[in-house]
Amino acid sequence: MNIQRFFLFFLVFLAGCSKPSEEIVVATAANVQYVMKEIKAEFEKETGKKIDIVVGSSGKLTTQIREGAPFDVFVSADTKYPQEIFKNGGSAEKPKIYALGTLVLWSKNIPKAELNVEVLADGKIKKIAIPNPETAPYGEAAIQVLKSKNLFGEIEKKLVFGESIAQTAQYTISGNVEAGFNALSIVLSPEMKDQGNYIILDSTDYKPIEQAAILLNHSEDSPKKKTSEQFYKFLYSQKAKEIFQKYGYK
Repeated sequence: MNIQRFFLFFLVFLAGCSKPSEEIVVATAANVQYVMKEIKAEFEKETGKKIDIVVGSSGKLTTQIREGAPFDVFVSADTKYPQEIFKNGGSAEKPKIYALGTLVLWSKNIPKAELNVEVLADGKIKKIAIPNPETAPYGEAAIQVLKSKNLFGEIEKKLVFGESIAQTAQYTISGNVEAGFNALSIVLSPEMKDQGNYIILDSTDYKPIEQAAILLNHSEDSPKKKTSEQFYKFLYSQKAKEIFQKYGYK
């Protein structure tokens, strides 16, 4: 046996002897990303187990799950996508609501005293950032607000769509748009706090943003199964609830 064949055999032997990783991957809607950083830290401190967070719009994460992405838990910005996964056999458990989201209007330069939905029709406002309503529930809620005020047709051409609420936030704080719709949790995050001005929009102008999570399927012998179940339970704990409330969730 030459040295190269021996080395290859040794690597295969080690791989066979190594313990499968218990680190889980949590697919996370962009509006929850800063909350999840804190929940991740608390969970890892309490259990000694590791989790990895993948951030995106709820719609795009759902597409990735359909295509076989190796996620263990899905924390969505709505109930629709987790329910779709459940109906298609992606989980043995129905999704559960973990929080209600809050929609805000945000601007880098417009003074708070002048910031309101009606001002978006002003000719001085050229661009308005909004999460893509086809994949991001907060974008869908923003459209509902505009329609409730009979403003959608008037300002539709001004809308600039972000792939997720995170990209929409970048459009807003960079000043590339005059205003943007976003989640209260984003503007309260350490990274975004005190950047510009925002107002909380009337929750009666849009359907409640019920945010749900779902525990994705695992085989019985999967080393990730127990950790995934443990994290999913932690997501609904009092400690996690306090973190959600800190970021403006109800």
